Amino acid sequence: MRILVTGGTGTFGRPAVARLVEQGHEVRVLSRRPSPKLPAGVQAVRGDLSSDEALRDAVWHANAVLHAASNTGLGLGRGDVDGTQRLLQIAARGASVTHFLYVSIVGIDRIPLIYYRRKLACEQLVAASGIGHTILRATQFHELLSGALLAVERWPIAPLPLSWRFQPVAAAEVAARAVELLVSGPQGRAPDLGGPEVLTVDEMVRVWRSHRGHPRRVIGVSLPGRVARGFQSGFNTCPANASDARRWVEHVAGLSS
Repeated sequence: MRILVTGGTGTFGRPAVARLVEQGHEVRVLSRRPSPKLPAGVQAVRGDLSSDEALRDAVWHANAVLHAASNTGLGLGRGDVDGTQRLLQIAARGASVTHFLYVSIVGIDRIPLIYYRRKLACEQLVAASGIGHTILRATQFHELLSGALLAVERWPIAPLPLSWRFQPVAAAEVAARAVELLVSGPQGRAPDLGGPEVLTVDEMVRVWRSHRGHPRRVIGVSLPGRVARGFQSGFNTCPANASDARRWVEHVAGLSS
């Protein structure tokens, strides 16, 4: 297959691109960087989702798109909806793109974060595009949650929402499932994918501190509103679709000090 990957240099994108290359597919990666570090044989196309010209160059000759690019963190998904719409419109103009896979998040229709609302709007665009598509929702990555704890572990006191629930999953595992779905053909809304266990933040922090010794002091904070209630209720989890792969304790144990 000839595949365009957006977000191909990110936490999810790197293992996805590597797996596609291992399977012998022809891969192009859309990247803002002039010389991104990519596996041998992968072609980088300079640009981003705001550029029609870059997207035309990137989509040209592709018969499948793996769309994982997103303005995460403080970006709150700004530009994601317009960029996804632009990518879909360009993909639809050519007859070659027959499968468009969008990587999304479990619970975005139940937790009213602005970032989640934008992800849901992207899903709706994909579903209405007329292109054969697959939407894969996954729970939060180990890498995302460990990054948050790394950011606070040296604080003298770390205030955390200890009652919130997560079902952490390895980004590489989600990448493997996405590649499997991509080469299998359009499936619409695919089954959600979550990690092997649902944990409270309190349980996750206990594991973290047992391996790393920090943060030295943690206090629980109670946050108001529907977003907090959604995470407390585990609307961002899918226990019925739990994987049997890497657990949180194994991820934390594998981190360098």
